Amino acid sequence: MTELLTIDDAEQLSVAEVQDLYRKHVNKSQVSLMTSFGFGRELVDHAEGPWIHTRDGRRILDFTGGVGVLNHGHNHPRILAARQRFQQQRRMEVHKTYFSPYLAALSHNLAAVFPGDLDMSFLPNSGAEAVEGAVKLAYKYHGGKRNTIMRSDISFHGKLLGSGSLTGSSQNHFTFPGIPGVVSFPYDDLAAVQAAVDATRDRRGKCDVYAILIEPFSASTMRWCSEEFLRGLRELCTREDIVLIFDEIYTGWGKTGTMFYFMRYPGLIPDVVTTSKSFGGGKSSISAYVARRPIFHKAYESFNDALLQSTSTTYYGFGEETATAIEAINVAVEEDFPARARDIERILGPGLARIAKEHPDAVAEVRGAGALWGVFLDAPRVLDLVTKLAPSGLAKDPQFGTKLVTCAVISALYRDHDIYTYYTLNGKNPLVVGPSLVTGTAEVEHFLDRLDQTLAQGLPRLVTRFVKEKVSSLW
Repeated sequence: MTELLTIDDAEQLSVAEVQDLYRKHVNKSQVSLMTSFGFGRELVDHAEGPWIHTRDGRRILDFTGGVGVLNHGHNHPRILAARQRFQQQRRMEVHKTYFSPYLAALSHNLAAVFPGDLDMSFLPNSGAEAVEGAVKLAYKYHGGKRNTIMRSDISFHGKLLGSGSLTGSSQNHFTFPGIPGVVSFPYDDLAAVQAAVDATRDRRGKCDVYAILIEPFSASTMRWCSEEFLRGLRELCTREDIVLIFDEIYTGWGKTGTMFYFMRYPGLIPDVVTTSKSFGGGKSSISAYVARRPIFHKAYESFNDALLQSTSTTYYGFGEETATAIEAINVAVEEDFPARARDIERILGPGLARIAKEHPDAVAEVRGAGALWGVFLDAPRVLDLVTKLAPSGLAKDPQFGTKLVTCAVISALYRDHDIYTYYTLNGKNPLVVGPSLVTGTAEVEHFLDRLDQTLAQGLPRLVTRFVKEKVSSLW
C-alpha cells in the first residue's frame, strides 16, 4: 500500500505538489481551469474576515463572499468559539435515536426568524438536499396524486440528479436523468405560470401541479421577482392548493438587505423555504427546509410517515453542525446582517453605477441588491477574431466572448490588485460583487477604486494580456 499522508504532510505540500495530486486523484481539468484566472498558483496560509493571506505573503481582499457561504466572513470568532466549545466538551456528534438539544434549539430559532407558521424544519447537509427534501414534502403532501412540478427557465437549485433536473441554468450542457413531470416557465411572468398550470388540468379541470419552485432573487443571473409576481404566485398556489417553495439558499441571512429576500414584502409567506450556505456560519455544512405547519403535518405527522421525510442523510442532527448554525443565526440577528448589507449597498450601488457611466464601452449594466451585485461586461468587437481562433467547442458558445472578457477582468483584479472575484455560469455571466457582510466601508471603496483602474486599461488590452498569459502557461 502507498504510504499515507498525515495532516502535517498535507500542510507541508508545495503548490506544485498539490496541483500534481489534484491531477492524479481529483480532476486534471480543474487545475487547468482555476490557474487560468491566476488563482491556484499559491496556497492559502490563513483567512480572517474579508481577507485571505497566502503562504507567500499576499493579502487578498475576498469579494466572492464564499459564493454565498461567508456572510460572517472567514473564521468569525464567535463561530470558531462555538465549535471549539463543542469539541472541548466532547459532545456527542450524531445518532438518530437520541434527541439532540442542538437540533431542537436550532429548529426553534428557525421558527423564530421566519414569519407566519413557517415552524417545521428538516436539516440535511447541502442546499441541493434541502431542495429535494422540500420537493419530496410537496409530493407527499398531495399523496402522490399530482405529478407536475414547475420551475423557472433561469433557475439554479443544485446539481444532484433531482435538484439538477429542477435547474434551468445554461451550464446544464449534459442531460442526466431526473425528477419526472418538470415544467419550465419564464422567470417573473405570472401570466405564463397561470397558463402552464392551466395546461396541466384534466377533463374535470383538476390541477396536476404539486409544487412551484422559485428563487425570489436569482443570484446566478442577478434578476429578481417583482412584488406583484410573488404575491400573485402566492394567490395562485393558495387557490390551486399548490405547494409554493422559495429557494433562498444563496440570498438568506441578510445578503440582499432583508433577512431573506421575500421578507421585504410584509405578509408574503411561502409554504416552504430552503436555506444553506451562510446558514452554517462559513464553517458548517448544513442546510434546511422550513415548512408551514399545515403542509408538514399533512405530509409527515403520523407514526407511519415520521421517518419518510429523510433525504437519505445519516447525519441529520449532526451535533457540531447544528451548534454552529445556532451561533450563526444569533450572530446574524445580533449584528444585524440585513442592515450591514444595506450599508454596503449605499456605497456599492452608486459606486458601480458611476463606474458603468465612466466606462460605457466596458460595462453594459450593473444590478443587484444589498451586498450582491452583478457587473455585466460588454465583449468588444476585437473578440470576433479571438472567437474565430478559439477551439470549436468554445467558439460555439454564444457567451464565449462575454466569459473571456469577464475572466480577463477577474484575472487582472487578482494579479494587479489582490482582489478575489468570480463570475456566474448562468444567464449573461456577470462578474459577481458579493462581499461578506463583515466587509467595511474602506474595503468596499478600495474595491471600487481598483475596479475603476482595471477597466480604465480597456477591455481589448485586458483580454490580450489574459490570452497571452493563458497560452504561455500551456507551453
